[in-house]
This record gives sequence, structure tokens and C-alpha cells, in this order.
Amino acid sequence: MPAFVREALEAKALTAAYEARPPYQRNDYLGWIARAKLPATQQNRLAQMLDELKRGDVYMKMAWRGSARP
Repeated sequence: MPAFVREALEAKALTAAYEARPPYQRNDYLGWIARAKLPATQQNRLAQMLDELKRGDVYMKMAWRGSARP
């Protein structure tokens, strides 16, 4: 995980929310952010990931229900 992503997760207190996601989602988020060619795009993608983790019910702009939910 890039340091700037880890720092952002820690700063927003979202590390636990990130770690609670399935491995495929964590990998998708990191790969998606890393593939951005422009720093501004990386930051936009990071912001989207943080927002989705905060909301808890969204993954890549799609509704998502975690395995712990009924």
C-alpha cells in the first residue's frame, strides 16, 4: 500500500473500514488508484475510496452490502 493511501486512511480513521472490506475490494481500490496517470486523478480516486469507506454501503459507485449485514 502506498504511504499516501495509508496516511489518508489513518488521518480519516478509516483503516478499520478498509481492512473490513474483502481482499478483492482492497486490491481493486489500490490498483485503481495506482493506475492513475495524473496526481490529480490519484487524489480524486483516493477521495472516492475514502468517501465510500466512510459511507460503508458503496463500492466503486455501486451499492454494496457487507457480509456482516443481513
